Amino acid sequence: MRVSLVALAVGSTLALLSCKKDNDDDTPDPAAGPRLILKFRFDSTQVRLNNLGVAATVPVGHGAQSPRFNKMSAHYVEFAQTSITLPGQGDVVYHAPETTLGGTTAIDHDLGIQVGQEGEFHNIALSDLNPGSYQYLRVSLAYQNYDIRFGAFGQTYSGTIASFIGYNTYIESYQIKDSTVSVNGNRLQGYWGFEVLNPPIATPVTTGQAPPGATTVPNPLFATSPIPPGSCLVTGTFASALTITGNETEDIVIIVSLSTNQSFEWVETDGDNVFEPVDGETVVDMGIRGMIPIVQ
Repeated sequence: MRVSLVALAVGSTLALLSCKKDNDDDTPDPAAGPRLILKFRFDSTQVRLNNLGVAATVPVGHGAQSPRFNKMSAHYVEFAQTSITLPGQGDVVYHAPETTLGGTTAIDHDLGIQVGQEGEFHNIALSDLNPGSYQYLRVSLAYQNYDIRFGAFGQTYSGTIASFIGYNTYIESYQIKDSTVSVNGNRLQGYWGFEVLNPPIATPVTTGQAPPGATTVPNPLFATSPIPPGSCLVTGTFASALTITGNETEDIVIIVSLSTNQSFEWVETDGDNVFEPVDGETVVDMGIRGMIPIVQ
């Protein structure tokens, strides 16, 4: 994701295959039976992966940091039986609302469910997941919001980034930290807004668009089950296959642990591993660096 935040620091996908299940149940009824609950976890110590799901270090000549995540939202959730189960052929249990208000089909940002650390982003009746054995979980990520550090003129500052990583998103407006940005249109994967938190400046917000294919989307099944181009359909492997019999009596809680390990990456010009846009250092990637589904 090659972008420039110089102006600010100086001081100025997925139309996924049809799904058979809609959004979360409105209000869980304890008498209706056990639930399937998914929660996000942001882990800066988790293994850092590349697009192929292989452990990857930061390339020579690049710098990276692990952002402090505030919120994340998902667009799509699918349980896949095997390594050859193609996207859409598994058991799709969630597909967020979409709209054509911006012209083409896009994720409706206003209706997305944004949650923080250990936040619950999906809660349905467990009976909505078909009986079977599932080795993999696929989650299409839509939006992320996090804080970073950057340097300028020998000082260290902080800022918040709102990053839209879904295949295409209709945005009326969005809030980064304290500032609201109006869009009223569609934005492709890689659109971002950045707000300087300190020091206060006259124009604390800048926005930009990354080129296609610049966002890391780990998929260890790339050889047998490729993902649609431009999507953020991240694939994770269960430690042991998740088996659903249809006779469960207790909730199943799955922690969707996302690797934020050095997920904010830039071209490093002086070797100090401090992001310094005023010195011409440009961001090359803001993608999540892996996903592990953990059954509790």
